[in-house]
Amino acid sequence: MKIETFQNLLVGWMILALLLVPVQLGMAAPYGRHNRRSWRLQINNRIGWMLMEIVSPLSLWYWICRGNPVMTAPLALLTGLWTLHYFNRSIVFPLRIRTRGKQIPLAVVCSAVGFNLVNGFFNGYWWGWVAPPYPASWLGDPRFIAGALLFVVGAWINHRADTMLIALRNPGETGYRIPQGWLFRYISCPNHFGEILEWCGFAMMAWNLPALSFAMWTAANLVPRALAHHRWYRARFANYPPERKAIIPRLM
Repeated sequence: MKIETFQNLLVGWMILALLLVPVQLGMAAPYGRHNRRSWRLQINNRIGWMLMEIVSPLSLWYWICRGNPVMTAPLALLTGLWTLHYFNRSIVFPLRIRTRGKQIPLAVVCSAVGFNLVNGFFNGYWWGWVAPPYPASWLGDPRFIAGALLFVVGAWINHRADTMLIALRNPGETGYRIPQGWLFRYISCPNHFGEILEWCGFAMMAWNLPALSFAMWTAANLVPRALAHHRWYRARFANYPPERKAIIPRLM
């Protein structure tokens, strides 16, 4: 593939993320608390999570291995962080969640698989076929260091928020409660806030357009979903804290 073709496809992919924001603001993706019986073809929730998340590292590594990258320390760290994140999302997280009996629409799973295939392609192809090797000195670049700190903080926030949400349910329960304490004092969805920080940090570490496109898509997906969660909480619980925002403290 010509570099110009790849870049044009990537720019189109980034524009698509922005164009879909109004759609997602108007209609929450129908899974989790927003699932609807009208989506009849559904599969087990855990299996759905595993299937749609494992695609991302497989797609990334497929395109990297098809190319001829120079695996310097910065690239090894970046790809390692990507793989670690998705090991958690595709294996660890589905096994931790308490959603026995819950299902997810197959259409949602297929949509997420498609996104992860494309996202893995853009980033893997870039590193495997297009990008010059990262020099070892990139590890000491202020952009890499700041991005790494942001990634770690975001991953920690995301993991801790997930843990607190999982703990709201006793084994066998499927209902919802109001999360309390920590960042939940300020926002409804610190898990989404943390994941956005995580991939913004990754984009700084990688310092390329494919990684930036991933951060854009993450925000384009999770900000509308956080707003939908926030509206759902307020509609379901009359005593929901009125000062709590959706995803950004004091702002949104």
